[in-house]
Amino acid sequence: MELFLELEIVYIVIGIFILSITAFVTTRDFVPKGAFKKGMIAVGSFVAIMIALHYNVTTSRMQGVEEMFNSGKEIICENKMKRTVARSVILSKELGWRVEDHLFKNSDYERDFHTSRCIEWTDSKLKMEEEEKQKKETK
Repeated sequence: MELFLELEIVYIVIGIFILSITAFVTTRDFVPKGAFKKGMIAVGSFVAIMIALHYNVTTSRMQGVEEMFNSGKEIICENKMKRTVARSVILSKELGWRVEDHLFKNSDYERDFHTSRCIEWTDSKLKMEEEEKQKKETK
């Protein structure tokens, strides 16, 4: 439950705001009777489904990132502290990073990175070389 709230509290607050707007609009005089009940059920269901979907997608990505990291692959994480063009940091076990409670930690680095803000790093130069090789082979 703690992980759910940690990941979804912002979306829950946004959902409550959307539901409050729905309640306000559906209780106006010009709206037909029964609109409040229908509107709250429809919008509430939609918000709940979207939050659950987001949670499932995020936790499965987190699990995948942790598995890739533990198998020795490089991971790229978003760095929100650094407000520059290159806002990402590449992490790997070779660089001294470790995973603890869904956080990438390094004693040499000032902050931790949550696994929900990370993806697998694929070197674009290597990928481009492989694509060029494949094009030459198909010709």
